[in-house]
Amino acid sequence: QLQAFGGGLVQAGGSLRLSCAASGRTFSTYVMGWFRQAPGKERECVSVISWSGGSTYYADSVKGRFTISRDNAKNMVYLQMNSLKSEDTAVYFCAARSTAVLITAPREYDYWGQGTLVTVSS
Repeated sequence: QLQAFGGGLVQAGGSLRLSCAASGRTFSTYVMGWFRQAPGKERECVSVISWSGGSTYYADSVKGRFTISRDNAKNMVYLQMNSLKSEDTAVYFCAARSTAVLITAPREYDYWGQGTLVTVSS
């Protein structure tokens, strides 16, 4: 199971750190991803990290502002979000897939957290 938390209301230009806690199995060998879904829009990939943390992917819209990381000893994945913009407002989900490839398509992920709402006010 995955549980995402850390969302909230923040002003534009501010920062938030999302966390994803994994339980029930060891996700240390899983690719982990952060996705978001804004009202009326499809779920999109924000960032993905390999099982070792050595490889990452960022959507162009968040490059240079967001940083994904993981702590396999704690079964945790994080998304540090800086310089937030109003267009970052969405429900953010963490997801996991047992693979060595950085997959960005939501349909390819097997496990999902419940989502945490991020609202950025302008």
